[in-house]
Amino acid sequence: MVLANFWVIALTEGRTFEKLSKIPPRNCALVLGTSPKTMSGRANPYFTRRMEAVSTLYHLGKIRKIIVSGEKSYNYNEPGAMKSYLIFNGGVPEHIIVEDFEGFNTQASVMRCKYIFRENNIIIISQGFHNLRALFLARNEGMDAYAFDAEDVQANESFYRNHSREFLARIKAVAFYIFNVSPKITGEKTQLK
Repeated sequence: MVLANFWVIALTEGRTFEKLSKIPPRNCALVLGTSPKTMSGRANPYFTRRMEAVSTLYHLGKIRKIIVSGEKSYNYNEPGAMKSYLIFNGGVPEHIIVEDFEGFNTQASVMRCKYIFRENNIIIISQGFHNLRALFLARNEGMDAYAFDAEDVQANESFYRNHSREFLARIKAVAFYIFNVSPKITGEKTQLK
């Protein structure tokens, strides 16, 4: 378990950035989904900080297109919430944002970015603990990806659960890589403008 986590960290070294001035520009950002609200109904700081990060990257000219990828189901829409926030709170033009409603997990989001949206040179945006696995998955697909670490959240109601879950998710990512397991990607291929 520990070795799998070290492997993910080692293979992504030098590809994650916390300083906006240091990250190289890319054509597209892949923003990984999370709920806009916590279980208690408050604004989710993970969500807010990811949206602030992508807005800032856009306004600094580091990205030209944005894919917001997450889950959409009955009465729940992560990509829609992300798009609305970016437009109304982040000042990002609507026409550069594409919603991916089938980003049910990190692996699906990364693979759909490459195979459905045909984006290979990307900046992945999430918190640092999550970006390592996303970069590992992107690297395994031959993508030229960097990650920008949105500000993490300290010890709120989901902090420990998220970090524990990510430790286990990295093990799963390594196992899927070793055994060549990948989700079925469906959808019509599209080229972002």
